[in-house]
Amino acid sequence: MPKNKTHSGTKKRVRVTGSGKLMRERTGLRHLLEHKS
Repeated sequence: MPKNKTHSGTKKRVRVTGSGKLMRERTGLRHLLEHKS
């Protein structure tokens, strides 16, 4: 079996910390805030 590529969409959104854990932004904030004043 060939190796799977890293999901390039995830690669752009997620940072790996020094210990190997994943850091990510909360999703869906941008369009949630539109209607609030």
